[in-house]
Amino acid sequence: MTKVHVEQGYLEGERVPLVTKDGFYYSFKGIPYAAPPIGKLRFMAPQPPIPWEGIKKATEHGPVCPQLDLFTDQFLEGNENCLYLNVYTAELKPDSTLPVMVFIHGGGYKCGSGNFDDYGPDFLVKEEVVLVTINYRVEVLGFLCLENEDVPGNAGMKDQVAALRWVKKNIANFGGDPNNVTIFGESAGGGSVGYHILSPMSKGLFQRAILMSGSPFCDWSNSYFSRRRAFALGRQLGITTNDDKELFEYLQSVPVEKLRDTNPKVLILETLVETFALKMFHFTPVVEKDTGSEHFLTDTPENYLKNGNLNEVDVMIGYTSEEAIYVSSHIKKVFDYYQIYPEMLVPREILVKVPPTQSLEISDKIRARYFENKPIGDDTLKEMIKYVSDSAFGYNIHRFLRLLPPFNKNRFLYQFSCVSERNVYGNNGRTNCPDLPGASHLDDLSYLFDPKRFSLPVDVNSKSYKMIKQTCALFTNFAKFGNPTPHGSELGVTWSQYDPNNRNYLDIGETLTPGRDLGEKMYQFWQSVHDEASDCVPKFNNNKF
Repeated sequence: MTKVHVEQGYLEGERVPLVTKDGFYYSFKGIPYAAPPIGKLRFMAPQPPIPWEGIKKATEHGPVCPQLDLFTDQFLEGNENCLYLNVYTAELKPDSTLPVMVFIHGGGYKCGSGNFDDYGPDFLVKEEVVLVTINYRVEVLGFLCLENEDVPGNAGMKDQVAALRWVKKNIANFGGDPNNVTIFGESAGGGSVGYHILSPMSKGLFQRAILMSGSPFCDWSNSYFSRRRAFALGRQLGITTNDDKELFEYLQSVPVEKLRDTNPKVLILETLVETFALKMFHFTPVVEKDTGSEHFLTDTPENYLKNGNLNEVDVMIGYTSEEAIYVSSHIKKVFDYYQIYPEMLVPREILVKVPPTQSLEISDKIRARYFENKPIGDDTLKEMIKYVSDSAFGYNIHRFLRLLPPFNKNRFLYQFSCVSERNVYGNNGRTNCPDLPGASHLDDLSYLFDPKRFSLPVDVNSKSYKMIKQTCALFTNFAKFGNPTPHGSELGVTWSQYDPNNRNYLDIGETLTPGRDLGEKMYQFWQSVHDEASDCVPKFNNNKF
């Protein structure tokens, strides 16, 4: 029986064999969770889903959002009608309802989807959870912001909220517990999870959160000069105007393919910064103006955290041991920029605020720590990878965790260091730096999901499958109990909670190794950089972008 009733009507899914060939799971793909955001709904907040008559086939993924795929460097035509999700479960009618895990894909808020090309469910559904993966609008379609009532920004984040609301209403029909939902995501998906922890729109829609290789503080997760950028986009596409309505109507009318990979610039420094993708994406979550409508985010993440104004949930957060390995080829292409323009070493969050004299002094400090004043080039690739890993990921993940109030909720920090033939992204990047061990950005995903596009072999007797089993157990235990290593766990280790005085973490490698003070010296260095920058910000700068 693969028929399920949801709020909009009946769905017919399919029963699919596991890649491990030792069982089956139920698959429901391409479920619309909101009305098509097309025509006059382009750039707008998502609207309720439209009911259908009869039985809707749910055996194919819905279209992806039109995009430039950063991983293949190819344009995907997709379709603006892209607000679909997928539900997978081993049991449609379990003896008791199962914990639910909702995955939010990464891609710099610029590309990606929840489809099984990257996120096959085979491993997680074996651990007695219901898995949901989602699409949401990316880049301009999801994150254009005019700072007005029509386009306040964050449409893509509101898509994610709409998907979570759909899960809340319907997941019980798939055997899931609507009151035991864990959201988890990687890279921009991890940043998204962090924003949901802060957003009043997301309140009550989830009980636990896992941030993988991302937080709202990451340079690439922040938006600057959003309104100016919208008008710069208009000029780039052929309209010069100062009128909101005229710009809005024009952008709603242009062919959607013109809205892919636009990269409109508002500062001269962006002509350099954009050469390194981890420094800047132009359309990302924003702090919304108060226009009287429902808002996703109305203050900075730092203020939300400092004021304790957030959703009280259990949190698991971490990053891979060598995040930047996978972009080593790109790093090699931009060495000259970093050598000639030293301010490129400075985080964009600082660069847009402090005077040039201070930014150069800060860049000297960064260069001395990571490069010992050696020329930046092929001979310092290893140092550059470490600099990018720390500045683009590690520090900003620690920063989020340290500002996160406990609320008597569970907090767990990890480092992921598994290495095997499944490290497809890191193994490609490591050709440029073969002596760098560890896991790259994205490598952890293939130990939770079976990415169908790679056709990776799965041998249940292999070392890599052992690492798959232990990684999935940690993540699903957290979803079930709020504790990755609960009493009676067969993992053979106790993962102690993190707090500011006992900075515990777990290294997730071939073996599970508890430790303390992960990245402490790195965190203290970057915190000193930010403290120094704060002293340099001119008094007239109100820090609002």
